[in-house]
Formats: sequence, structure tokens, C-alpha cells
Amino acid sequence: MVQVRVLGVALDAAGQHLILLKPLLEEAGTGRVLPIWIGTLEATSILLAVKGEQAPRPLTHDLMTTLLDTLDAQIERVEVTRIEEGTYYAEITLSTPAGGHVLDARPSDAVALAVRAQAPIFVADEMLDEAGIPAEVVESRAEEAEVDEFKKFLEEVDPEDFQG
Repeated sequence: MVQVRVLGVALDAAGQHLILLKPLLEEAGTGRVLPIWIGTLEATSILLAVKGEQAPRPLTHDLMTTLLDTLDAQIERVEVTRIEEGTYYAEITLSTPAGGHVLDARPSDAVALAVRAQAPIFVADEMLDEAGIPAEVVESRAEEAEVDEFKKFLEEVDPEDFQG
């Protein structure tokens, strides 16, 4: 396992959202970046958390974070463990008063929670080797796409979207 950070949230050529995970200790333009395709809502949630912004009303991952805090549970780590037939798998390791727990999760949900909890994110080495793409190909585009996507979200968001 290698510890990673969220490099950015981007759109692919088909308009699908993806998160880009890069090993923590690698310098810009070096190594490999793992792209994981995710849904629009998850992309928005991750992007808001990375930017330190909050929606007018709690999003699902905000609610989940509040639930964990209320139950005195902490996210110790998130691991993106494998890819099977094009599906990515992740696990969230929790520490609770009743002991440790490992939960199966979608990588998008696991990353959204890890960013909010400032918990470390890890990726299996084999995944970076098999599904990773060269960092120099994506890094400059990722930053531009992230800013553009956030601007687009702000332009299109309607406060009614967040009403309960």
C-alpha cells in the first residue's frame, strides 16, 4: 500500500467525473496517478471537502461524518484495495469505543469521508502499476479542470437543491 492524496477532480473526454489519486511523496510530474471514475454528486462532495467549502445544507458525506463523530468513531484510514472487472473496491477502517471495524465502501464515498476526517488514504501498489497513468499527462489538466468544475457547480447550483 502507498499513501496517496487527492490530486484533483476532473472530467474525462466523455464528460464522466473522476478523482485522481497520487502518491503522497512523489514530486509533481513524476510517477503515476490513479484515476477512479465516480458520480457527479460524489465529485461535488469531494471537491467541496478538498476546497474546505461547505454546502448550505449537509451533504450525505457531511451527515455520515456527523454520525461518526456522534458515535465517537474515527476514520483511521481508507484503502482502495483492488479492481475487479472494472469495479474499484475500498475499505474504511474505523476506531470506535466498541473496537475496530473495517467497512466495505465505494472508493468515492471512502475518499469523501477521508478528506473530511483528514484521514490517510492508501492505494494498493498493484493498482497504481496496472491502472495508473503517467502523472505528467494529467497533472496540469487536473488543476484546470478542478477549477472549471467548481465554477460550473457554483453557477448551476440552486439553493433549493439543498432543502430537506
